[in-house]
Amino acid sequence: MEGIASIVPLFLIFGIMYFLLIRPQQKKLKEHAAMVAALRRGDQVITQGGIVGKVTAVREAEKELEVEIASGVKVRVIQSTIATVINKTEPAK
Repeated sequence: MEGIASIVPLFLIFGIMYFLLIRPQQKKLKEHAAMVAALRRGDQVITQGGIVGKVTAVREAEKELEVEIASGVKVRVIQSTIATVINKTEPAK
């Protein structure tokens, strides 16, 4: 009986850690993946490096975006490095 009583706190600690740390992090990762998957041409984005630009092309095969950061200046960015979408474009009807 004493052996079981000494293991119960470990399970409680693991349960608390799961609900306070692991589960919210997994939810945030799913939300980020959905945001990245929904990116399309014309969206204004901020990269994790702090660069603000407008998506000019989406290359699904390479998982890259072409982002215009200044007039005539375009850079290739890995999709997963997009931190935030500032302005979403409306889908064509």
